[in-house]
Amino acid sequence: MKKNFFTNSMNLAKEICKIKLSRGDIVVDATAGNGNDTVFLAELVGEDGKVYSFDVQKSALEKTKEKLKEKNMKHFVQLILDGHENLDKYVKEDIQLIMFNLGYLPNGARNITTKGETTVIAVKKALQILKENGIVILVIYHGHEEGKEEKILLKEFTSSLNQKQYNVINLSFTNQINNPPELICIEKRL
Repeated sequence: MKKNFFTNSMNLAKEICKIKLSRGDIVVDATAGNGNDTVFLAELVGEDGKVYSFDVQKSALEKTKEKLKEKNMKHFVQLILDGHENLDKYVKEDIQLIMFNLGYLPNGARNITTKGETTVIAVKKALQILKENGIVILVIYHGHEEGKEEKILLKEFTSSLNQKQYNVINLSFTNQINNPPELICIEKRL
């Protein structure tokens, strides 16, 4: 029996990562959080690849560092205590994928959230260093005030991207309650 595929935005984002990534790729986790996405991306690109992982909260990077240490992955993951809007200060290579898991840190302070203005800046910068056929994945948690604003700004920005340069999808679970996260993917065309 086959399992359901359209379960939630994060699971879909991970399936896209599995399709788009290969060993040796360079990727960015724009929101380290508890480290789950960083570890997932590191498993996909392997030690021949590289993962840049950003967060503004030191506690998030410490949790991520512990998970990487447990899996012996520290040597090809760079943890960066800074906002993703500054990714161009650290990432000098072309990247295959950048993942944004937006909102606030689960089990953390809910008043510390990603912000629409800085996320749009980060996405613009990501598109500049994205390889052809590369992808930006945005998982948008919009069940709080800052998240609602962030979703509006990201939809405005992504809907204005040139269709000859980018494929953009916006997926939402229209029959689910409690503001389920939405998924926006931007693929750089060949």
